[in-house]
Amino acid sequence: MSDSLADGRGDPTAAQMRLYERWAQGGIALSIIGEVQGDPRFPEKPGNLVLGESSNQQTLQSLAGGASIDGSHLWPQLGHAGALSHPPISRAKGPSALDVGEVQCEGMSTDEVRELPHLFARTAECAMAAGFSGVQIHAAHGFLLSQFLSPLFNRRTDGYGGSIEARCRVVIDVVDRVRSVVGPAFPIGIKINATDKLQGGLTQDDALEVVRLLDGTSVDLIDISAGTYFPGAKAASDGSGKGPYFIDFARRARARTNTPLMLTGGFKTREQAADAVASGTIDVVGLARAMVLDPRLPETWLTGGGRDPDFPRFESAPPGGITAWYTMRLTALAEDREDVFTLDLASAVRAYEDRDALRCEMWRQKFG
Repeated sequence: MSDSLADGRGDPTAAQMRLYERWAQGGIALSIIGEVQGDPRFPEKPGNLVLGESSNQQTLQSLAGGASIDGSHLWPQLGHAGALSHPPISRAKGPSALDVGEVQCEGMSTDEVRELPHLFARTAECAMAAGFSGVQIHAAHGFLLSQFLSPLFNRRTDGYGGSIEARCRVVIDVVDRVRSVVGPAFPIGIKINATDKLQGGLTQDDALEVVRLLDGTSVDLIDISAGTYFPGAKAASDGSGKGPYFIDFARRARARTNTPLMLTGGFKTREQAADAVASGTIDVVGLARAMVLDPRLPETWLTGGGRDPDFPRFESAPPGGITAWYTMRLTALAEDREDVFTLDLASAVRAYEDRDALRCEMWRQKFG
């Protein structure tokens, strides 16, 4: 998840450190910090971490060290928002130029595309130096690498567009370049979409080909999710029924790779998680909102009691309202005050947007 808990200048806060410490204390095997940037020109939000020469190494080391409890791991998710870069603090660029509703971006030059593997590799080196125990490459949810995989966003006519093999080329190059700098023992995961859930976007058949291509790389974990934050797109949960959203895709992916598979989205009960692993379909269960509701959920499920989180129900949610509510609840968790968290959706949206506006000013002061 994108926690939006950095300080507006790309550095960790005490609340962010506390969040991952709490999850580690609750028995989590691995926490992944969503949307960590290597290039501050293309952030998802002004609450993202930035790993680079200007980073506060001391606070990064404290963040990584505080989450290493009882064998728990903490990985930054290496991202680049591309066409979905936050407009107030970016000048968006994607695989191809776009002008669709709220989304406008320039197309990247061939030289800029060729620079991407080096950017991700430098960011991974920073993560390794700070004491993180692995990294995840973000190629899902409509951000830059996901945009390259999608024919809806990628209309290039050079070697990076056209067939799914060509659209996947930069993703494979990123994995290979990151591996070349972190060495053979440092874990590299990758998050991919099963589908964009957009007409003309990435299909499940193409996504299965991405899985096959990744099987030929040194990647250590493939995390399957779906959907995009493109304005107006359906949420990954829309029309997916009960249970893990993309378990059927994961079964098909299992036949195409020996790489460990993780599935994120839709796990709400202990039974669902246990069955998915016991069946051999996946190796790792990814939890997001469930961990915001109960930070000790892994411990609870592993003790055999099996108590499941009580998910709230929202009526007539405004656009972005549910995400804002969970993000502000996550903030309360990081500040040890979830017991007094009472925001409704409208109040959560206001608090979320007001905080982003303040941090945009701080971002511009540091990064221009």
